[in-house]
Amino acid sequence: MPVRHGPTARRKGKELLEMDRTSVDWRGYIPAVTTPFDEELRFDRAAQCELLDWFAQEELHGLIVGGTNGEWFTMTSSERHEQFRLVGARLKGRMTLIAGCNAFTAAQALDLAAVAAAAGFDGILVSPPAYIVPNEAELYGFYAAISAGSPLPICVYNWARGTNVDMSLALLDRLARLDKVVALKNSTPDLGHFVHCFFALRDRLRIFGFPTDDFGISMVGKEGGDGLMGAGAVLGRNHPEFFNAIWRGDLETARAVGAMDRAVMTELFHADYSSVFASPQAVLKAALNLQGVPGGHVRPPLADLTEPEIERVRAVLKRVGRVLV
Repeated sequence: MPVRHGPTARRKGKELLEMDRTSVDWRGYIPAVTTPFDEELRFDRAAQCELLDWFAQEELHGLIVGGTNGEWFTMTSSERHEQFRLVGARLKGRMTLIAGCNAFTAAQALDLAAVAAAAGFDGILVSPPAYIVPNEAELYGFYAAISAGSPLPICVYNWARGTNVDMSLALLDRLARLDKVVALKNSTPDLGHFVHCFFALRDRLRIFGFPTDDFGISMVGKEGGDGLMGAGAVLGRNHPEFFNAIWRGDLETARAVGAMDRAVMTELFHADYSSVFASPQAVLKAALNLQGVPGGHVRPPLADLTEPEIERVRAVLKRVGRVLV
């Protein structure tokens, strides 16, 4: 893979300007990936390295590490720091690396951001604090504090299911004007809201969340949509190939690989990104394990899939042509 260069703010003469979508090169399929835990529920460093090597082999466009699918909520601060350092040492400069810095306070998010920057990450992803359900003024203050202190550009994560907040266009427009905000992962369940936000903000932010269907093909190919921060990368190179095919004008291939992704998403997940059964993290890890890729186990309160549930995942993977162990 070609060596990438980290993000930089734009300059006009000697004046340093605020960051925007042109400050980073993020695009395509940048999944939120799982964190492998062993049978004793310890962070599995060897499995993490093997998983990272597989992601690189499959030529993903980037990774989000330590996000919701990465089970940040069961990891200690030291484990999260260690994971960022391990990932950076393995993959920095080889693909876009975005650190999941979800936290309850701006100070906690900034502590994670500092570690991610030192490890060689390209940016951070931050959702509204879970459980608290802040109002719009409070959310603006939260992101403003992170923008003021972050050493890296920020992807705002509108994650309605996980935070009970579906951020309005008015709020997202204000956040887009913060110095370090360059991207939006918009996981709203409201397609109309997603489209309105895209057209209003696309000149300032890189927008992620486009589905792998004809709508996504049109929005990415004709309207400048940036990509998808999807779930788990369980289909390997088929995920980035959807975008690669659009960019080279091969829409037949884009539709074919997109159909595989949609089969996984429609048969194993609901429209709000919850799983049809068990937890999304357990489903994704089972899908990786079934292919001989180290997904590992989930930590309580989540639970690994039962045998009948594993067979449901196996059946979907077989239908989309994955090679199983």
